[in-house]
Amino acid sequence: MPYLFTSESVSEGHPDKVADQISDALIDNFLAWDADSKVACETLVTTGLVVLAGEVKSSTYLDVQKIAREVVLKIGYTKAEYMFEGNSCAVISAIHEQSADINQGVDRKEKQEQGAGDQGMMFGYATNETANYMPLALDLAHKILLELAVLRRENNDITYLRPDAKSQVTIEYDDNGKPIRIDAIVVSTQHDDFDTEAAMQAKIKQDVINILIPRIKSQLTPELAALFNDDIKYHINPTGKFVIGGPHGDTGLTGRKIIVDTYGGKGAHGGGAFSGKDPSKVDRSAAYATRHIAKNLVAAGVADEILVQVSYAIGVKDPMGVYVNTNGTAKVNLTDGEIANKILEIFDLTPYGIETRLKLRNPIYSETAAYGHMGRESEVVTKTFVSADGNSKSVEVELFTWEKLDFIDKVKSAFSLA
Repeated sequence: MPYLFTSESVSEGHPDKVADQISDALIDNFLAWDADSKVACETLVTTGLVVLAGEVKSSTYLDVQKIAREVVLKIGYTKAEYMFEGNSCAVISAIHEQSADINQGVDRKEKQEQGAGDQGMMFGYATNETANYMPLALDLAHKILLELAVLRRENNDITYLRPDAKSQVTIEYDDNGKPIRIDAIVVSTQHDDFDTEAAMQAKIKQDVINILIPRIKSQLTPELAALFNDDIKYHINPTGKFVIGGPHGDTGLTGRKIIVDTYGGKGAHGGGAFSGKDPSKVDRSAAYATRHIAKNLVAAGVADEILVQVSYAIGVKDPMGVYVNTNGTAKVNLTDGEIANKILEIFDLTPYGIETRLKLRNPIYSETAAYGHMGRESEVVTKTFVSADGNSKSVEVELFTWEKLDFIDKVKSAFSLA
């Protein structure tokens, strides 16, 4: 029987994502100056205020106020009328030193013996329904907001956009789990004030359908573009007015959009958030590792979709176990349990092994903090950091290493695939 599935996304200007981006900017700056930094940093944003809190063990000192303001301005909160603006908002820091009790469970004399930074279970997922091996509804929801941000910065075809926005896409699937059409699209975008609410709703709906959606379709394969149809139910700013938004309209906190960060509810999410955590925290690093595993297995032809779970005990280097669910789509003559055993033969899932393989001790995290940690393109970029005393440092880093299809040959060999 056909069914509907929905995923949502939020923009970089959404208050929770503002908080995530500030936390990850701090992570990047700590790692740029001290790659061995241990950081767990939380951010709260509200009207005219940024609050930073957390635990740090690092040899470097940062001007955290300056870093937070730069993030807020880059996102687009540059006007006093937003009631949250990068140059004028207060920034309060309550960051303190990491607990020695936690640190002794992580650091070891030999780095290879490094223990997990926390207990918990983490999930990775991949499906071949899109080119980037992501669930289609979430991929489209991200694309809508990425393009909306491009339009906002162009300030050309659409001139009234403000930074806060949300999207949601509902896909109809057939009996075989294949997408057959888009049933509904929701877009709520913050905007400048209009003369009347009716004029506002008419203009924004017209621009979303006639400007934004065609730009999305142009990025898709013909097969996926064909899922857009004349019967789509559009809900554009369905509450009406959305002038008050961002941290002034809703307090933001680090780690409150974890399903947006991963698979839109199509796969699974473990017990923790990602942003604000250095890679010794397996909440983050092992989630990246399991995505890397799932994506390479699907791309190699092991299954059409795969969910991988790994779990850890704090201070212990080896995982408690690996679980696999192919949802009956496996193309190899093995049980899901046997596939899990193969994974342990191919991939090093110790915290040190994950950090090393995926190059996670580099300042690569700011780019993850909006529009999803998964399904992005791996690329090499040069980033520049300025220390609290004014020294400048440029670092070449590889982003989204967990999205690389660099283990396909090893997977094919292990599973005897041609």
